[in-house]
Amino acid sequence: MPFDADTPDAPIFDPVAFRLTDKQARLTALARQIGQEKFAPRADQWDRDAVFPMQNYKDMHTAGLLGVCVPEANGGHGADYMTYMMTAAEIGRYCGATALTWNMHVCSCLWTGALADDLEMTDDQRASHERRRAIHYARIIDDGAIYAQPFSEGGAAAAGFQPFGTTATRVDGGWLINGKKIFASLAGSADYYGVLCTEKKENLSRADTMYMAVPADAEGVTVMGDWDPLGMRGTVSRNLLFENVFVPDDAALMPTGVYFQAASKWPHMFMTLTPTYMGIAQAAYDFTVKYLRGEVPGTPPVKRRMYPTKQHAVADMRIMLEQTKALWFQVISEARANPTKEQVLRAYAAQYTVMENANELSQLAIRTCGGQSMLKSLPLERLYRDSRCGSLMLPWTAELCVDRLGREALYEKGESDD
Repeated sequence: MPFDADTPDAPIFDPVAFRLTDKQARLTALARQIGQEKFAPRADQWDRDAVFPMQNYKDMHTAGLLGVCVPEANGGHGADYMTYMMTAAEIGRYCGATALTWNMHVCSCLWTGALADDLEMTDDQRASHERRRAIHYARIIDDGAIYAQPFSEGGAAAAGFQPFGTTATRVDGGWLINGKKIFASLAGSADYYGVLCTEKKENLSRADTMYMAVPADAEGVTVMGDWDPLGMRGTVSRNLLFENVFVPDDAALMPTGVYFQAASKWPHMFMTLTPTYMGIAQAAYDFTVKYLRGEVPGTPPVKRRMYPTKQHAVADMRIMLEQTKALWFQVISEARANPTKEQVLRAYAAQYTVMENANELSQLAIRTCGGQSMLKSLPLERLYRDSRCGSLMLPWTAELCVDRLGREALYEKGESDD
């Protein structure tokens, strides 16, 4: 894919205008540099062949980005939620599949780190959790281990309506994991699968959700199915089958029930898919401006910017992009434990807006740039295909966001029409 690393791209969120901290400015700049110089030239390769971007992960390990949300005490950058979100958006700008899969990896650190620190645990649970998470962090920092996060099962569990069907049964020294996950990103490429499952008791309950790190080479783990989708092809989200897979107690990424607490008290945790699409939205706009200015490498240096129709289209795109960025930045800046009702409603609105507008901006880019922009030698057709996938992703699909936004705006907790 044509790219131009000789001219550094401007940040998605200007550090001065958005008052970024030194750490936020530093990490977003690092992501932007590695994305423009290394990820952009390879993005079409992962998409064309539908293979996992392993070389990108090796580069991220070298740059320290695999441990972006690992606490500083454990050797990482200690990025909080907001810092991670902006950093991930810069990655998504250059390779959607890398940013989306990186989210699955980073959540194993973000959820067990900064988010878990906000949750209630007994002293014994806290001590055990801190000891166990250090094991997982060391694998990432020292060995470059990649963690996945298989979530969906084909039912209502991933949307939070019922317990996960994948179960963990207590045995001597650990647990036996049984179940199936679908659309499991990084399947066959991750070193560990952070499996959300339910402790098997007489009555399965969401309150008994467990979060277990299952080694990819453990006996009983099988990667199944083909992978040839419309977009996000480099995520390689095949199915995973777990059949009596034994894991020790120290495989726990969170104590039993703490994930359920997080889902209730830290709802913004489910927005971590959005940075990828915030980056794609920016990339669609960037391409359009460069294309109309005759600055896209590999294309004739023909300027098309003098036509009023093109100018008006770019204006429309810029307005949509700025609206999307402003809402998203506001929401990620106010993410915290126990948010207000208004903050949660805003989060639903931001999730919907980013996922839908990324594709709308890609459509506008295609219409504005014209037929040549759809060539596979250029990135726009991939941005269009990748952006269409965002609204479908659990747990906050576009449909669920609209449903919850309308219902929760009209009803206070506990209210009904009976």
